[in-house]
Order: sequence, then C-alpha cells, then structure tokens
Amino acid sequence: MDINNFIQELLFSHDCVIIPGFGGFISNHIPAQIDKATGTFYPPVRKISFNRNLNHNDGLLAGRISGKMGVGYSEARAVIEEFAAGLRKKLDRGEKVIFDHIGSFVNNEEGNIQFEPDREVNYHLDSYGLGSFRCMPLEGHENRKLTLSRTDREPAGRVITRKMLWRAAVIVPVVAALVAVQMNGDLFKARVERSSMNPLVTAEFENNRKAVDNEINNAAVAGEVSLTSADEAVSSGVDAPVAEPEVTAPVSSSSAVYSLITGSFKSEDNARVQVNELRTEGFQPDIFQAENGFFRVSALECSDLGTATFRRDSLLKKYPGAWISKRK
Repeated sequence: MDINNFIQELLFSHDCVIIPGFGGFISNHIPAQIDKATGTFYPPVRKISFNRNLNHNDGLLAGRISGKMGVGYSEARAVIEEFAAGLRKKLDRGEKVIFDHIGSFVNNEEGNIQFEPDREVNYHLDSYGLGSFRCMPLEGHENRKLTLSRTDREPAGRVITRKMLWRAAVIVPVVAALVAVQMNGDLFKARVERSSMNPLVTAEFENNRKAVDNEINNAAVAGEVSLTSADEAVSSGVDAPVAEPEVTAPVSSSSAVYSLITGSFKSEDNARVQVNELRTEGFQPDIFQAENGFFRVSALECSDLGTATFRRDSLLKKYPGAWISKRK
C-alpha cells in the first residue's frame, strides 16, 4: 500500500514525519530572501531533508492512517512496516525510489541512502500561491532632483482653495435646481404605474387587466367602491394613504365579501406557488376561478370595503398590482 499521500499531508503541519524502520523527513523553515545581484525575491519556504537514524515509531503516521482508513492502530503499523520493507528491497536492488512531491532516494556506491528533495514544492502554508519574482532597482533616481522640482510647484494651500471653488461652482447650481424641482410638485403628479417584479404575476396580470377594470367599474356604479377608475384600483402607488378603519364583525355567507387579489394566473400550478408563499407569511389564502378562466389568488377576505382598502395598501409593497374584488 502506498502511503505517500499521508506523508504529504503531515508535512504541511508537522516538522518531522517518521516512517518507522526507514527514516524520517524533516522540514526546515527558511525565511524570505532577496538576491540583490539579480533583484529576485524569494518567499519563505520549508525545505525537506531526510535522516535515516530517525526510524523509531512516534505514532504520528500510524495514527493518521488509522483515522483516515478506519482501521485499528495495529493494522496501521503493519501497513507501514510492509511499506518500509518494500522501500528497502527496491534500494538494495539499485532501484530509484520516488516520493511524489517530496523527493527521491538512491543508494550510493557505499550503500548509504541519498535523498534528493523536490524543490518545486513548498510546504510552508503562509507562502501558499507565492512564487519568486524579480524587481530591479530604478536607474537615474536622485532624491535631490526630486526635491528641487517640488519647490517650483504652486503652494498646496492655493491649489486646494482653487479646487474647492471649482467644486462649489458645480455643486451649487445642481442643488438649486433640485430644490426648485422639489418645490414644483406638479412635475411629480403624473400617474405612475409600478411594474411588478414578481415573475409569476407580470405576464398574466396584463392579460387579465380588462376583466379587473370591468369588475371595479361595476362596483363603483353600485356606490360601494370609491376609486375613480380601474387603473387606480390596480395601481400600486397612486392611492392616498388610508387610515386604518375599525374592524367589523364577520358577516353571514349571504353578504358581500371583499377579497384582496394578489395575482391572477392562467396556470393553476402558478397560482398554488403564490398560495404557498402567502401561507408562509401568515395569511390564509384561497384560489377561485374567475369568469374569464383565470385562477385568482385571494390573500384574505374582508367584510367591509374600508378594511379591504387598508389591507390592500399594506400588501402593495410585496405584491404590486394587488386589487379588491367583490364577491357574494
């Protein structure tokens, strides 16, 4: 079994990782360096070396294998011993042993193990993503010339005053124009119809607009709806603020009921999506089918028009285009 990956993980967080029966990897911290001759900057690194005399079992590698593989400690030690025995056999046969991203081992003529580290890998976590770079010093830079050139410039106070005057010349007319426009309220009295940002309402609400207008016009003729037009009934931003009326007692099923419609859909599935959304907000919504075939979502029902108007105004922020529908 190859335990190279476990050794790599431990080298990022430990200064010494020992393979019992083979030797230990040691990481040495080297601070950032500057080569002034070439103008090269090097980040801090952890250089890996090897000591074959560190071959006792400190439990670090076995504990990591046991935790990662879900095996017992004794089984992990057996895996390490088998791995170390395989390394020694390869070296005795004159083969080269390579640890990925760590280094390589060979036996020299005297039979001693020689280790060559992989210099492309840096196990210093604070240097993650950093590499060496060159930055040559500037040529021909003289502080004396820079100081003399600054004495010929205009005083800083005069420059700041001039900038402030230019800013005032630009800002004052703009502020005056904004104040004049704010005082002339007629510019903002044009009717504005807010667009619905609800993707389930926008497309189908316009198709059902004609039916909504007819219904509110009929209610206005009967003297029970005080809105002057169907556009005001479905608009979300033009009604004057309405004081909260007294809540009246529920009426019998034969009396008129005012429903607050938050959406009208061709698809019943889309209507149920909005019903679920209203339920999460504490409402008890209902779905009924209008004469034109659309599925309307009623957030709540009121027994009088005043209460319905007040509750509709509170729903306009979340459901632009909500309107009142009279039902019997």
